[in-house]
Amino acid sequence: MGDTSASTWMRRALQLAASGPWPDPNPRVGCVVVAADGTVVGEGFHHGAGTPHAEVEALRAAGEAARGATAYVTLEPCSHSGRTGPCTEALVAAGVARVVFAQSDPNPDAAGGAERLHAAGVQVTGGVLADEAAHLNERWGRTVLLGRPLVTWKLATTLDGRSAAADGTSRWVTGEEARADVHELRATRDAVLVGTGTALVDDPRLTVRMPDGSPAPHQPLRVVMGLRELPEGARVHDGPGCAVRLSTRDPREALDALWLRGVRDVWLEGGPTLAAAFVRGGLVDDVYAYVAPALLGAGRAAVADLGIGTISDARRLRLVDVAVVGQDVRIHAVPVRDDATTDPRLPAQP
Repeated sequence: MGDTSASTWMRRALQLAASGPWPDPNPRVGCVVVAADGTVVGEGFHHGAGTPHAEVEALRAAGEAARGATAYVTLEPCSHSGRTGPCTEALVAAGVARVVFAQSDPNPDAAGGAERLHAAGVQVTGGVLADEAAHLNERWGRTVLLGRPLVTWKLATTLDGRSAAADGTSRWVTGEEARADVHELRATRDAVLVGTGTALVDDPRLTVRMPDGSPAPHQPLRVVMGLRELPEGARVHDGPGCAVRLSTRDPREALDALWLRGVRDVWLEGGPTLAAAFVRGGLVDDVYAYVAPALLGAGRAAVADLGIGTISDARRLRLVDVAVVGQDVRIHAVPVRDDATTDPRLPAQP
């Protein structure tokens, strides 16, 4: 089949892959099995950690019709055994004659599938719509390269950079529309993280709620890190989903613990001290700042001391998007890092 046919079937595989979940420890992958006469005999996509991979699902649908067929896969078939067996073995056992994939697997633990297929006598073609496939799994790819969960820091501040008034009150810095927007973004992560200080002072639930106040279908893991104990009646223990305590003040140690739990995307809502610890450690990947048209003149700053003494040392961010949300402004920005400009494997910054 020519390049046109390969692109057509790969686009269908990408459509299937987009149905997969994120956040998830695994990438979103789609597969289409096409017989020699151009008939689609099987389709599949990965439904999340612990479920059959896209290739296995498509091969099961194809049955004996997979023999001599071509499998179009959005990611290089894996060659390792995790919760499921290697997809390369499943493809060879099914008698597939050719495998066309889009993106090479950036995960060193799973890479090498193309070589194994070729060694088994399967014709292999890679790089078909590779950019589209990489874009689909951009956040997953970043976690693989970083070896830790991605961290998005959310803050709410007045025009003069205050997150709370002089008496400590902070509800509400921003308006109802901005708070609803935060809940929508929370739902796209698999953990919400605060420090014990925020948990003790604000007593947040950290759940995701719908506009009508009802619980959202997806509830990120609620995480509190720090050394101070929480009262049994703390509201973070209530509601749907799970809550976890991490007895550490070390941001990297906390991220390592979450990584082992399968967490890949963290929404950081801690106070200024915790936020500063993550920023100073170079562990913030995205920033969502909600700025209210209000002035306090005194009170708690949005972030604590970063050890910066002069303007030339300011930590710069690259602007991604600015939006008006109700009466507030939402700024999405990403930190400018040396690794983002020197490592060609990392995605280009927006």
